[in-house]
Amino acid sequence: MKTLALDIGLKRIGVALCVNKSIAMPLEAIIRKNRNQAANAVKKYIKEYEINTLVIGIPIGGSSEDEMRRRIEHFVALLEFNNEIFFIDESYSSKNAQELGIANLKKKDGKLDSLAAYLFLKDFYGLV
Repeated sequence: MKTLALDIGLKRIGVALCVNKSIAMPLEAIIRKNRNQAANAVKKYIKEYEINTLVIGIPIGGSSEDEMRRRIEHFVALLEFNNEIFFIDESYSSKNAQELGIANLKKKDGKLDSLAAYLFLKDFYGLV
């Protein structure tokens, strides 16, 4: 069983993979040019890793929650994924990733976003 976690943002999509609910790792983030390009990049990951489950982070709380939920759900619909999809609270996942103190995460290359996806994927499966 393989799970892909997505931290969907307007500029970048953090991506993490979990195999057999026991081994999780961040993958290379997707830099968004437009939603179709980004959706195709996610579909490529889904096909390449033979993904069974998606775990999608949604920021809960705050003034933009409804707008972000709508945007994220629309993006997920573009994936045409017919297996299990879980939407989970990803609030503070980027902040938690920053607090790990890894020096090169300040850049806007998506590494921080993928690390955030990795963190909420680990929490989802209760991994240490």
